[in-house]
Amino acid sequence: MLLWREKLPDSWLPKVRARLGEVLIDHAHLERKAATTALNLEKYRELYAHVRELNAIAVEELQHFDQVLRLLEERGIPFGQPMRSPWINKMMAAVRKGRREQVIDHLVVCSLIEGRSCEKFQILAGGVRDLDPALADFYASLVESEGNHYATYQIMARGIDEDETRRRLDFFLDLDAELIRQPHDLPLLH
Repeated sequence: MLLWREKLPDSWLPKVRARLGEVLIDHAHLERKAATTALNLEKYRELYAHVRELNAIAVEELQHFDQVLRLLEERGIPFGQPMRSPWINKMMAAVRKGRREQVIDHLVVCSLIEGRSCEKFQILAGGVRDLDPALADFYASLVESEGNHYATYQIMARGIDEDETRRRLDFFLDLDAELIRQPHDLPLLH
């Protein structure tokens, strides 16, 4: 897995523990967006050979979305509006324009989103066990999938241009570190 340049703030877990309902709504939207993103990546001719892999990611993300919707229903939490993630918005804003540059950057950002998800789901699996053992088990069950998505997106980017992917990963890891240091009070996964 990645060697992050900034660890998650100690305030993250207590913040999400205190507002798990909102976190679940955010998580549902993230899974829906992840499925949409995987399908949208299919528009790049550089990824035509990976359409089946991207479809598989989209299907898996939609299954996760459905699982989170079920968790919301079981807990009597109504599905609501998504919150805008400052971290995701700023990462996506740094994606360059231009077909080749854009696809590499988009894949690198997707990999980092999946990598941070993997990390946060591991933390949640242990960090909410006392509050909700079933939810802790659910988050533990997602860790491997998120790690696989991280690796898949990295491999796709490196298949287009290894050196450029390495440079852009370096850039986005610096940006991630800068953004992680910027505090916010939103109960978001990202």
